[in-house]
Amino acid sequence: MSAVYALYSEGADAQRAVDGLRAAGVQDGDITVISSTPMEDFEFSHIDSKNRLWWVACAGGLIGFALIVSLAVYTSSDWPMNVGNMSVVSGWAFLVPIFEVTMLGAILATVGTLIVTAKLGRRRPALYDPEVSDGKILVGIEDLGQRKVADVEGALRVTPNVALKTIA
Repeated sequence: MSAVYALYSEGADAQRAVDGLRAAGVQDGDITVISSTPMEDFEFSHIDSKNRLWWVACAGGLIGFALIVSLAVYTSSDWPMNVGNMSVVSGWAFLVPIFEVTMLGAILATVGTLIVTAKLGRRRPALYDPEVSDGKILVGIEDLGQRKVADVEGALRVTPNVALKTIA
């Protein structure tokens, strides 16, 4: 992993660095910003904020609902029983299992999506510096690839006396 990053004390300095990286041609998805406190007043805090988690949870819930309803209908219909001219499949009897399995599907889909989007299963370490815990704001780029290192370093040096750090 090759990465270049800088640590800033103020949110405005970090915002200038993000704007400089954008001006250097870096896409928002490639910029890493890590802070120990919420920085909702700054535009960089909204990078990659849109996700489809709600839709995934709904799809998981619908799959759970379809599975439990099909299981309830199958088990009720498959067992030969004289019910005395009443409905073999009763919705009220299966209401609790339907609710529980629907929620289980939504929860499992949500947890799975969070694991994937947070990249918890990756083998290489994430870009991080212990000074972030002390209140600094990390702005950097992982996997420089074909980018011009001088442009990236120039964009990160928007604040005087900022030290760049490199991970080879």
